Amino acid sequence: MKRIGLLSDTHRYWDRKYLEYFEECDEIWHAGDIGSMEVVQKLSAFRPFRAVYGNCDGEDIRKMFGEKLRWRCEDAEVLMTHIGGYPGKYAPDIRTQLYSHPPHLFICGHSHILKVQFDPKLGLLHINPGAAGIMGWHKVRTLVRFTVEGQTFKDLEVIEIPRTESSSCIL
Repeated sequence: MKRIGLLSDTHRYWDRKYLEYFEECDEIWHAGDIGSMEVVQKLSAFRPFRAVYGNCDGEDIRKMFGEKLRWRCEDAEVLMTHIGGYPGKYAPDIRTQLYSHPPHLFICGHSHILKVQFDPKLGLLHINPGAAGIMGWHKVRTLVRFTVEGQTFKDLEVIEIPRTESSSCIL
């Protein structure tokens, strides 16, 4: 059993609350648009860290992380990318891979819209954790925590942080 902390779209924004909210997590996953190596360093120093780069990430982050990442967590196959769409409207760059070999869990970011949705056609869970940073139009910053046990995802929690709370900085 593993407890996962999931975020996306920090866009160079660092909040000390990330560490507070992910204290109980075994791993942290970032679905792209990280924005700075300092965010990578702080999160990876805290817990084992997996990430993909996003469309706004620079060359340093693109050299460190891939556009897509597929791995096993417990007995579940996970696929993560930054631009992925959602059930019924998957992005063209990922659609073929999803339909030919669906994972148990598909994670993406990019839209800044929190979405947790089961895709009955592919039999997978889709999670977009929304945006943890302050760049963009969203009014609430969001993070997600959940547990992976075997091929089961449970105890999913959405953490909402008002954009106006100030315990953070742009790195």
